[in-house]
Amino acid sequence: MKYIKRDSYIKKIMPYIGKPIIKVLTGQRRVGKSCIMRQLCDEIKERYKGANTIYIDCELEEFRHIRTSADLYAYIDKRLEPGGNNWLFIDEVQEVDAFQDALRSLLAEQKCDIFCTGSNANILSGELATYLSGRYMEFDIHSLSYREFLQFNQLENRQESLTKYLTFGGMPFLVNLELTRSQVFEYLKNVYSTILLKDVVAKEKIRNISFLENLVMYVADNVGSLFSANNISKYLKSQHVTMSPQLIINYLRGLTNAYIIHKVQRADVGGLKIFEIGEKYYFEDLGLRNMICGSNASSDIHKIMENAVFLYLIQNGYEVFVGRSGEKEIDFMANRNGQRVYIQVALTAMDKKTGEREFGNLMEIKDNYPKFVVTLNDMIVGNDYKGIIYCNLADFLVMEI
Repeated sequence: MKYIKRDSYIKKIMPYIGKPIIKVLTGQRRVGKSCIMRQLCDEIKERYKGANTIYIDCELEEFRHIRTSADLYAYIDKRLEPGGNNWLFIDEVQEVDAFQDALRSLLAEQKCDIFCTGSNANILSGELATYLSGRYMEFDIHSLSYREFLQFNQLENRQESLTKYLTFGGMPFLVNLELTRSQVFEYLKNVYSTILLKDVVAKEKIRNISFLENLVMYVADNVGSLFSANNISKYLKSQHVTMSPQLIINYLRGLTNAYIIHKVQRADVGGLKIFEIGEKYYFEDLGLRNMICGSNASSDIHKIMENAVFLYLIQNGYEVFVGRSGEKEIDFMANRNGQRVYIQVALTAMDKKTGEREFGNLMEIKDNYPKFVVTLNDMIVGNDYKGIIYCNLADFLVMEI
């Protein structure tokens, strides 16, 4: 199978190959989980001569008969070869009822090394976590980073390329399309419908689909804004729509379980106290967000910039918070392996008032962790202001931090 390698994910997963632990690749539909798993399959065939690989795609008609844990186990058991050189790959495993029972048995029998993908977080927060606690590793797969977007589409890092990324996002399949609004957004519209129906409506048993779609539109239009279910409920009442805060919370949880959006909590800079009220939401894919809004990247560019920086951080393994320092807010406070970075995002820092706010908020933080101000396309002479790194978005998105 022809594909473009995404080596950063392969490097994370390879140390666990051959170990008695289930490798679970999770993420939104169409971000490339299947291709990464097929790449792993090919790597194993090269590394282990005579490897017996069993590949099941639960969404294909060929495997439609596999609907229960018993069906899954019976299909696999017939194809296992004696000697232990067996490798099992299951795509979209959540489509099989009680799949965790078959996986638990296969893991205990140690007859094969197990890899699977899933497009709904419930597969880990529910039965899988209960039955297989400590016996699986989760690997988050994301839409293409800006660096990958350049590689996939054979583009150089220039303003025109950044605009395409901010507009069309990082779905890997876009490499097969012309990067035009008509082609890309038509494709994304179909992807969005599939995610909403299969991974949100069906999995969460949602009845009010119209309200769900309106809620997604609201989130898309308010990317990077502080959220409160009570405030949304009040807003809806002003629009003559009655919806309880709890139902709004449930719908938002369904959207995060399907990886369409990510919830980012606020935390105190000093003690990492988590604030229960008020959080922000960002989209997994910029193109999906723009398709839902029907907006040009230039019309609300600051929101899209923030979303792009957030994606950069999670794609690089950071746990992300909205920072709170006294009464001041830091756009992103991100932790990884005991280290931290602080980031402010602004259209420009050339304006005196804006510069004082963005740099001033960071200068009040007294620790020595790296601090960044990221702008859209300021022509920057030097890149350091009182210890704060100052760079444009295109350069930041390809940095190693």
